[in-house]
Amino acid sequence: MTNLTDKLAPWSDLLGRVLMAAIFVTAGAGKIGGYAATQGYMASMGVPGGLLPLVILTELGGGLLIVLGLFTRPAAFALAGFSVVSALLFHGNLADQGQQIHFMKNLAMAGGFLLLVGHGAGPLSLDAKWRGRA
Repeated sequence: MTNLTDKLAPWSDLLGRVLMAAIFVTAGAGKIGGYAATQGYMASMGVPGGLLPLVILTELGGGLLIVLGLFTRPAAFALAGFSVVSALLFHGNLADQGQQIHFMKNLAMAGGFLLLVGHGAGPLSLDAKWRGRA
């Protein structure tokens, strides 16, 4: 007989993925709508605006892959790296409390994504569905 935790685990895996990915999906989509402004902000921080398509692909594409549980481990690894790099590039002024909070949020997100790298997406995922066919 399984306990309640075992029954809820697949759903908590799914909800956890959705909640972690939501910030990236919305940020990626927002960058499409505010393309020029985002390029300007990136340039003001010393990051070439020409990297914006890669940023959008990483955020939006990676976030959607996490939600679907598709190629979860490589997508999570990419988003963990993205989170750390963006923390260092855009939130490195730790004397500013707001920036410090964003910096720590990015590191926490990277930690969550690294857990996905290690444990996978869980049973309610396309990864698990395809693994079941193999």
